[in-house]
Amino acid sequence: MATVAQWIQGARPRTWPNAIAPVIAGTGAAAWLGAAVWWKALLALVVAVALIIGVNYANDYSDGIRGTDDERVGPLRLVGSKLARPRAVFSAAVASLVVAALAGLALVAVSDPWLAAVGAVCIAGAWFYTGGSKPYGYSGFGEIAVFVFFGLVAVLGTQYTQALRVDWVGLVAAVVMGLLSSAVLVANNLRDIPTDTASGKITLAVRLGDARTRRFFVALLALAGVLTVVLALATPWALLGLVAAPLAVRAARPVTSGGAGPALIPVLRDTGLTMLVWSITIAPALALG
Repeated sequence: MATVAQWIQGARPRTWPNAIAPVIAGTGAAAWLGAAVWWKALLALVVAVALIIGVNYANDYSDGIRGTDDERVGPLRLVGSKLARPRAVFSAAVASLVVAALAGLALVAVSDPWLAAVGAVCIAGAWFYTGGSKPYGYSGFGEIAVFVFFGLVAVLGTQYTQALRVDWVGLVAAVVMGLLSSAVLVANNLRDIPTDTASGKITLAVRLGDARTRRFFVALLALAGVLTVVLALATPWALLGLVAAPLAVRAARPVTSGGAGPALIPVLRDTGLTMLVWSITIAPALALG
């Protein structure tokens, strides 16, 4: 039986910035419109965190029963390491997604009914990333899904539920979050190219190959930096987002220096921290603006 600590590891806390940072950035975008609502932001945070935990457990279950995780370099997987029964991990995934759905329905009730359809698509996307007979994560579409769900939907959804409208500032912030969130997945899949290739999991990294995946990762971080400067057109305070640049450089260093396997694990942490620091600085910047 897996311990509590191992269950927490299985939820992959290093990926949680992918959920937390977009809500902070979206709340900052709502504040830019003079419409930030703290309790709606908390509801959106519950949705986002429960969703990413559900995604991680669902991936653990689906990859585990397929045998994709039998030879794994990265963080602990419960099913692949035989620490937990597949059914238990499946139940944890469902429970997390139910929490996300309930919090989402509460948010819909105080904002706009049509958002329920967006939430349903998000939950379906969480499951079919590695679940079902033809998971899209096995066909190289994972980065696109992450860009959409943890970038555009998360930031603009957070802004909309509070302000009941979106604007170009929210859109730019959403694209930055999508780029950085996709970079986390690119780093993860770069590390797993050998094992994914062997198991038949054709990620975007497998399709691009090692060298081009490394260049793609750096391009995502660089474009996020450029768009931070673009946000300065709204308010010069947005340049505070560049405080995250040293973390981005640290994240890129193992990638550009040819690191492989375990050497790439810190890249996920540092890219996630880049997201978090960027959102924490950009939100008050937009509020001041």
